[in-house]
This record gives sequence, structure tokens and C-alpha cells, in this order.
Amino acid sequence: MNDRKLHPESLMMSYGYNPEWSEGAIKCPIFQTSTFVFKTAEEGKAFFEVAYGKREQRPNEKMGLIYSRINNPDLEILENRMTLWDDAEDCAVFESGMSAISTVMLEFLKPGDSILYSSPLYGGTEHLLQHVLTQFGINIIRFKTGQSREKIIDIVNESGHAASLKMIYIETPANPTNDLIDIACCTDIAQYYSTEAKTVYLAVDNTYFGPLWQHPLKHGADIVLYSATKYIGGHSDVIAGAVLGSSAIIKRIKTLRTFLGNMAGPWTGWLLLRSLETLKVRMETQAKNAKHVAEFLKNHPKIERVNYLGFLNESNPVQYKIFKKQCLSPGAMVSFDIIGGEKEAFMFLNNLKLIKLAVSLGSTESLAEHPATMTHVDIDEAEKVELGISPQLIRLSIGVEHYDDLIADIDQALECVKVKELETA
Repeated sequence: MNDRKLHPESLMMSYGYNPEWSEGAIKCPIFQTSTFVFKTAEEGKAFFEVAYGKREQRPNEKMGLIYSRINNPDLEILENRMTLWDDAEDCAVFESGMSAISTVMLEFLKPGDSILYSSPLYGGTEHLLQHVLTQFGINIIRFKTGQSREKIIDIVNESGHAASLKMIYIETPANPTNDLIDIACCTDIAQYYSTEAKTVYLAVDNTYFGPLWQHPLKHGADIVLYSATKYIGGHSDVIAGAVLGSSAIIKRIKTLRTFLGNMAGPWTGWLLLRSLETLKVRMETQAKNAKHVAEFLKNHPKIERVNYLGFLNESNPVQYKIFKKQCLSPGAMVSFDIIGGEKEAFMFLNNLKLIKLAVSLGSTESLAEHPATMTHVDIDEAEKVELGISPQLIRLSIGVEHYDDLIADIDQALECVKVKELETA
């Protein structure tokens, strides 16, 4: 269309794929193959030289297909399209979010290095940091959401590991409390500890906001990670992960991915290509629904507190400022404290009909779970209290159903909850 720059949602239908390559098929087929035929031995040699870093790719030289552990058409087209939302140079896709996270950490950290991370984090990431990386001699330093730049620097310096700091890893909004972390501030801290001899990389888990509602690279992050299982996949039928960043960073990650063998397969790639076409319409509907659900919960007598970014205002100036600076939507994740404790929370969860009692998030169907005993069960009890992950906390991932039906389901489930404070009032 002349020189017009198309929007990502328009490009999701065709970017990186030409129907002429596949007998005119309007959609990219599933290339269910392990290996690819070379035209000549010389071509095979050239492909391997580039793939294994024996030399740089020459100008106008096209990197060919070798083996599906290294590259595959479904994977390559998917990775090209994934870069559009975040305006990234390159992308690497994995068979799970945790494989994406672990590959990034293994590539940029070695024994003796240190990583600074935000808390709370997704439970799987927290377990990897505390119980796996520490076994390999990697030091972990934790800071909490809401702490200032100065306080975080103090925490790093007092840890005794400032000189070995190699990565800052944050998740914002935080799971499951929706607390925000200032990405630009963390970029500044990474630069503060970087030297001529070492670069401190900032990695941001952007799963909670998907690629639509927040763009960490634009705020100085080096690496963006997703559990592509969530909003990107969006149908609870595929497990995948993705990492985005500069060409140089992703080249390192893809090289390690080749030897760990945790790349996404063609079927996963095809499913995600399908899902990207409806990503925007799904996420916009989910955000609209979440606003209505949060408003209902806010005014319900059995609800003590609602964590929803759309409620931020000048009464919480620090969080509100971050929200206005880096968030493009309040998102579709809502958590709330029901009056009572675990018993009341379970009573509510057990009486839901339309909303499904399951972990994960970002799918077309609405999901509810109990963070303290499910996704964040591995966190120390005292730390849960400190982070606000209480026995009465419930997390909702809002789907694409009609919001009136979601509210009706929540209302009837709350009716089943007997709250002593209300009974004696």
C-alpha cells in the first residue's frame, strides 16, 4: 500500500509469509518436518557456517533451512510477527514460558554472578531463582514492589554482591497483586551498575500485560519475556514462551536454544500464528470486561479490597505515575480479598459456575484461582504476608464472555459465602 505503515493487527494476517511459497495456501501450513533438503553441498556448508557462528552472514545472503531444532518456517514466520507489537529487532520462541526464562538466565549468568529480582514473581520463576540457580553458585538479591531507586541500590550494596550484578529481572504488573514497577527506573539502576567490562541487562516479564498493553523495550529494557501460553496463545490449548530484544541479544539466546533443544515445534508455531490474528480483539474485550467486573467487586459488601489498575489515582501517586507513564490499559487481571480467610475464599471458588477454577491466565475463558495455595504456594508464609498474598486473596483472569454473565456468576458465588462479620452486623 505505497509507503503506508500498517498497524500490527493488520500485519498479523500475512507478515513474513507469501502464499506462493505454499501452493497458494492463504495460511501458512504446518511444516511438520525434522530436516530440510539442500540444493547443493556448498549451500549446506554455507548454512551451517552461519548457524554455528563460524562466520557472519554476508550482505544479501539468505539464511536457509537446516533442521527444525535450528529453524523451521512456522517458527521463523511467528518470530517475525511477534516483533511487531513490541517493535523489537528479533524474537525467539520456546516450548514454554519457563524454558524461555531459564534459557535467558543461563545465557547471561554464570557461577559467581548475581541477579536482582522483584517480588512477588510468578511462582515458577521464584522457584528457579531460589532453588535452582543458587545451586550453580548464582547469587540472588530481592527487592519488593514499591521500593524507591535509592532503597533498591542500598539493598544491592548491602548484599555484598554489587560488583557481580549481571541482570535485573522484574515482573510488572506483579502476579498476583497488580503492583507496578517503574521500568525506566530499573533501566537506570542497570546502567548505574554497568561498567566498561560488564553490562547489566534488564529483563522484564510482560506476561500479565501481553504485547498490547505495555512495551518494556520502549522504556529501556533489554529483554522482554512472555509466557505465550497466556494472552498470545489465548485459547488454553498451547504451552509456549517468547523472548524479544535486539538482534545481538536474541542471537545469543537462539544459539543456546539450539543446544538446549527447547525451541518451539511447528505445531506450536502454527497455533500461535493463528492466535496472533485475534490478539487485539480478544485483549480489548477482556480489558472491557475486567473494568465492569472490578466495578462490581469494588462495591460488594463481602469484598475487602480490589487490586485493579483502573482504580489507581492521585491517592496513590507513586503507582499512578508509573501507570500513566508505561501502561496502555488497566489490563484484564483482577485480584481481591474476600472478607474472611481461606475458608471463605474456597467457598466462593467452589461455587463458581461459568468462571473456571484453574490456574493460568489470558485465555478466552475466565479463570479463578487461589494464589496462596496454588500459583504461589512455594513462597515462604511470612513473605506471603509481606507481599499481600493473603489466605483470602482470589485472582481472576477475565475472558471474552459477556460481562453481565461474569458478574452474575460472581454474584451468585458470593451469595454462597457466609461471612461472620456481616451476619453479626
